[in-house]
Amino acid sequence: MGGTMDGTKQQRRGNTRQRIQDVALELFAEQGYEKTSLREIAEHLDVTKAALYYHFKTKEEILVSVFEDLTQPIEDLIEWGRQQPHTLRTKQEIVRRYSDALTGAAPLFRFMQENQATVRELRIGDTFKDRMRGLREIIIDPDASLTDQVRCISALFTLHAGMFVMQDVEGDAEEKRKAVLEVAIDLVTQADRGTPAA
Repeated sequence: MGGTMDGTKQQRRGNTRQRIQDVALELFAEQGYEKTSLREIAEHLDVTKAALYYHFKTKEEILVSVFEDLTQPIEDLIEWGRQQPHTLRTKQEIVRRYSDALTGAAPLFRFMQENQATVRELRIGDTFKDRMRGLREIIIDPDASLTDQVRCISALFTLHAGMFVMQDVEGDAEEKRKAVLEVAIDLVTQADRGTPAA
């Protein structure tokens, strides 16, 4: 019985934490990270500042927790990719899964795009660069030509750019995502064809 109550309390705590993250990210995106205070976040949640402090002591703690939660699939993808054979099929799957991860973390990436100066100053900027390096190492053949290396890197950035640029293009969001993914996969496929045989 005690275990059930602890589990319920833990679940409630997780829900509060999630609500704090969602509201904070929304406010950071609307009015900017610098202009958002912990007090405002607490007010939007209709909780006391003390209740907010129970979960997070600073705005950076909130942002780091959002980043870690929403980008965990990218970290998992890098680990998966390092264990796979260095084949075209693996690279195409990396691009597909990365597209899914970006879609799942779209609000965070929009925030990061619109607040690049802030992100660079916070530790999430370095963590994100490390994750991009990890993806780059998996997706690029070391002996590929410079042009093919650029194609592979461009595949990843096509997914990023597609998230922002395609917002202003008419059409169904899922259809747009598929079109961007198709272009990214084409780039990786083209790079693989250009790689000299081992």
